[in-house]
Amino acid sequence: MKKIFLCLLTLLITGCTVVRIDTNSIDNIVAVVLSKENKLYNQVGKGYKYYVPRGVNYLDTNEYNDKLYSNGNYYYLYIDVISYYYQTTIEHDFQSGDYYTKTLDQGYIEITKQDNQYLIEFMYNYAKIEALVDESDIEEVILNASYILSTIKYNDNVIKLMLDEDFFTNKEEKYNVFSSSEYTSN
Repeated sequence: MKKIFLCLLTLLITGCTVVRIDTNSIDNIVAVVLSKENKLYNQVGKGYKYYVPRGVNYLDTNEYNDKLYSNGNYYYLYIDVISYYYQTTIEHDFQSGDYYTKTLDQGYIEITKQDNQYLIEFMYNYAKIEALVDESDIEEVILNASYILSTIKYNDNVIKLMLDEDFFTNKEEKYNVFSSSEYTSN
């Protein structure tokens, strides 16, 4: 009886908190996901790492551009390590007639209607995701992009080494293995 009581008491005291993400509201999605301190990662690049949520597939990398795919939508992720290294402030002018705009502490969201699809530009934490999607997929793409961008962590030491011009300079010496040397020994 004591064991059951202790188990129930322990369960009651150490309960979990579940935060509901209302997927019908872009503002709610962004506020909830970006407020979390996620330390997860499953993708690593030159000087950065980030988390790709379940259902999103990593396809390719070209320099600091990653291509991702989920449910018929391609995500194009650009990591701006130069702006991160120099701590450049992000400024953006929104276009008139945008479907949705929001300014964030470290970025912005801009959704523009193009023909029958919507171009999502989500800039946060010195990285940007762009995707061209149908209207029914906007919330899902914003949710996935929020997770990806909020989990980007930079490695300052690697970035500093990559940007240091003197670090990778070669000190070459010319050797000729076919010429005879002046001194020979047995």
